[in-house]
Amino acid sequence: PLADPTAGLARRRPPPNLGLVVVPQQWNYIVERFGRFSRKLEPGLHLLIPVVDAITYIHSLKEEAINIPNQMAITRDNVTINIDGVLYVKVEDAVAASYGVDTPYRALSLLAQTTMRSELGKLTLDKTFEERETLNARIVNSINDAAKSWGIRCLRYEIRDINPPANVRKAMELQAEAERRKRAQILDSEGEQQSDVNVATGQKSATILASEAIRADVVNRASGEADAIIAKAEATARGIRVVSEALTTPRGR
Repeated sequence: PLADPTAGLARRRPPPNLGLVVVPQQWNYIVERFGRFSRKLEPGLHLLIPVVDAITYIHSLKEEAINIPNQMAITRDNVTINIDGVLYVKVEDAVAASYGVDTPYRALSLLAQTTMRSELGKLTLDKTFEERETLNARIVNSINDAAKSWGIRCLRYEIRDINPPANVRKAMELQAEAERRKRAQILDSEGEQQSDVNVATGQKSATILASEAIRADVVNRASGEADAIIAKAEATARGIRVVSEALTTPRGR
């Protein structure tokens, strides 16, 4: 579950110094002696001098989620939107996190809000939705650049909700509906065009087949008539040869 935006920003209360201190895994304790930084306690058992040593800061080294509350921002095309997000951070240097900034989680939350407004001002409303991943990366880089001396690193930032005004949402819905209708009309037109092409292709193929059939029929008829003429000529020639042979024999004289 996400940390409460107010409870998560408060400084954690250090335990009292009873002489023996057990630091849990993934935690660091900061010890001061007579009001000055003395040492950092790593996980394990440590011996401290009561009254002289005091545990002033404790830090978790685990990744933590900070809820960035809803805020207003203005895009480059002058559209006012409401936006919120979640910031994931991790303490990497407990000493710097103790002395680099007061209430580091509150400082990170405020820095995330100002950075988010600044980055949104560079984008139009449409680009805000299209380039959400790029926007998240820009916010992370800006926060890390500004918080180098705080000992805390921003791991990632996730935009949860982007809510434009009601009239802008209505216009976006109408635009999306118009785009859907346009795509449907284009698909219908392409379908009709393809259908006409298919019909024309079929008619062309049918015409070609009919022409080839007529041509084949004419060729066949011509071939048959030629064969008949040749056969008739050959029969006439044989008849003439027979008559000629008959006339040349003695009996024919």
